[in-house]
Amino acid sequence: MFDGCLMVDCKGGWWWWREEAVLAYQSLGVVYGEVAAAPLYVYRSAFAGGDIEHSAGNEEIYGALSLVFWTLTLVPLAKYVLLVLRADDAGEGGTFALYSLICRRVRAGLLPPCAAAAAGEELDAAGAAAAPVSAVRAALERHRVLQRLLLLLALLGTCMVIGDGVLTPAVSVFSAVSGLELSMDKDQHKYILLPITCVILVCLFALQHYGTHRVGFLFAPIVCLWLLCISIIGVYNIIHWNPHVYQALSPYYMYKFLRKTQTGGWMSLGGILLCVTGSEAMYADLGHFTQNSIKMAFTLLVYPALVLAYMGQAAYISRHHNFEDGSHIGFYVSVPEKIRWPVLGIAILASVVGSQAIITGTFSIIKQCSSLNCFPRVKIVHTSSTVHGQIYIPEINWILMILCLSVTIGFRDTKHLTNAQGLAVITVMLVTTCLMSLVILLCWNKSIVYALSFLLFFGAIEVIYFAASLVKFHEGAWVPVTLSFIFMMVMCVWHYGTKKKYEFDVQNKVSISWLLNIGPSLGIVRVRGIGLIHTELMSGIPAIFSHFVTNLPAFHQVLVFLCIKSVSVPHVQPEERFLVGRIGPKKYRIYRVIVRYGYRDVQKDDVEFEKDLVSSIAEFIRCADSNQNSFMDGASHSCEGLSFISKGLPLEEEEGEFDGSDSTGSSAHKEINPNTTAPKPKRVRFALPKDTKIDREVRGELQELMEAREAGMSFITGRSHMKAKSGSGLIKQIVINFGYEFLRRNSRGPAFAVNLPHVSTVEVGMICLV
Repeated sequence: MFDGCLMVDCKGGWWWWREEAVLAYQSLGVVYGEVAAAPLYVYRSAFAGGDIEHSAGNEEIYGALSLVFWTLTLVPLAKYVLLVLRADDAGEGGTFALYSLICRRVRAGLLPPCAAAAAGEELDAAGAAAAPVSAVRAALERHRVLQRLLLLLALLGTCMVIGDGVLTPAVSVFSAVSGLELSMDKDQHKYILLPITCVILVCLFALQHYGTHRVGFLFAPIVCLWLLCISIIGVYNIIHWNPHVYQALSPYYMYKFLRKTQTGGWMSLGGILLCVTGSEAMYADLGHFTQNSIKMAFTLLVYPALVLAYMGQAAYISRHHNFEDGSHIGFYVSVPEKIRWPVLGIAILASVVGSQAIITGTFSIIKQCSSLNCFPRVKIVHTSSTVHGQIYIPEINWILMILCLSVTIGFRDTKHLTNAQGLAVITVMLVTTCLMSLVILLCWNKSIVYALSFLLFFGAIEVIYFAASLVKFHEGAWVPVTLSFIFMMVMCVWHYGTKKKYEFDVQNKVSISWLLNIGPSLGIVRVRGIGLIHTELMSGIPAIFSHFVTNLPAFHQVLVFLCIKSVSVPHVQPEERFLVGRIGPKKYRIYRVIVRYGYRDVQKDDVEFEKDLVSSIAEFIRCADSNQNSFMDGASHSCEGLSFISKGLPLEEEEGEFDGSDSTGSSAHKEINPNTTAPKPKRVRFALPKDTKIDREVRGELQELMEAREAGMSFITGRSHMKAKSGSGLIKQIVINFGYEFLRRNSRGPAFAVNLPHVSTVEVGMICLV
């Protein structure tokens, strides 16, 4: 309704605020479901371990409230809303976004196969050159060990997010269902609560393949209703039970709490920590919304509602001291009995929404890792054609469901589950703090004093919580450590094997002169069609192709060496996606095409990709002639010039048969027609710009390209089997011969093998000794 200029002019006015308010409302169902469900189990977890008891003096509950309030204020509000949200990578957030931002700025990336350095770093080259050279930056660029530690730190945060994706659904749903225990005997708990929780979890994961867009319109109202519900209950409890509970917001009560409880109070911090679970989602889901919308939703609704909810629970508990044990100090005891059942229903729905958000976030972060070759290839299904980032990964979904059911059935209570979740949450926050301090220093070019202040202040808070969570290692906290270790091993093995495979390809590639020297004398013939040879190399000829030609001495009339790169930026603009060049003289009809995708980009389907690929080559042929950028016969054979193709030459299909005429400069479009020997119901042509003049040689090359396209495409890919060289160390042999090969055999094939159209696929097998 309004164009871009009008929206810019209205920024700051009523229309801009309206748009931000709509986004803020939508963010409630995607971003804040997990943190909104935290009041269900925070106090229960803090008191359930037996570390502290609720006494008549109320020092414990007042101290817990003070800790919850200041933790909510300092971590989600001060750290994430005011600071971390500003560190976006082209609008995207999350652990890998911070890592990508640092690596492109400092040139310290290790993502195989050198995607950041080889195909994507020029997008931020100007910023990197302008950045001042500091000792930290110089050390990161010089020392390989520091680069590996930086990558491991990013992978650790990623693995803990995956672990949170296992634990959050179990904790949220189990805590919501636990409201039923107030209306049944204690002996019936294990027969009712656990089966209901497992059924809800199975249904939750079983519905993932439908995509969040089908039920997304319900998410925001549910979370909004839940926040209003807990805030109203909180206000009622404050007024009815203890109007002076606001005094506990003073940090003095934290001091009194820790002085009285000492070791027990310090260990209970692992439960209090859960009040900020889900804060990382504000940053991870930044790409779906805007900074202002996320800030608006948190500061105006989420934060006040949570504070009122925790104050209301504390007010009720401060006037009731007859609980059987600390495990009964939960959310539902503070809910008036007349509305307990409706609140239970809303709580279960809110827990499902919170679980849905973390599951979707897990899918997104695994997609990022997979696109950057840090995770085995998996099937990625895009469940929405309009909402970016809504994806479904079948293998990961069922693995998460099995692990989630396993920990739920294995622990059967929220005590161990929350201990595990707390360690996962605080580890991700620590990783974010460390990476963020590097961003402040290296990317924002701030003084080291600012970076150290951020690191020491927020790092000190999180280290205290981390230590309190780690102490409960034997009481459930071992679960995220074990899960992270397993996923870390998988990522490191895949990263190492992929890097070694790329190094093998680089060392064993053949020269372009070899390809140009083979010809009819060796029995090489050219067949009709386009041959697409996928390679990770951006120069030279891959060994897999020489192996193919040696055993089958023929290749297509048009040969395209296709290199698909995932670069360490969220999105690649369409005008920067295709790089096209020529290998050898024109008469060989051999091209190199590099197609670049960001780690949040969605690859087009096969038909669209085919059109874009052929159109880009055609535009290169036309522009190379007009710019005299084509290769000449002779000494230039070893050089390759790649050109950005901002917009491919359009393809047109028209009804009717081609009559063989050749339109010239006076026509609206130039026509390069395909095979004219047989009439066809439709004709396909390249639509050239008006009054474009091209010579006969270029016209013939374009016509041959179209004829090859009509004849069909064949896709030649390699299936390499990795083996460690004889004499390699035992660890290397285990990693390559068993670990990487097992992952390769059981992972999906490359995405391009599915998306690219091809009449037939030829797989060439090779054994790579690394």
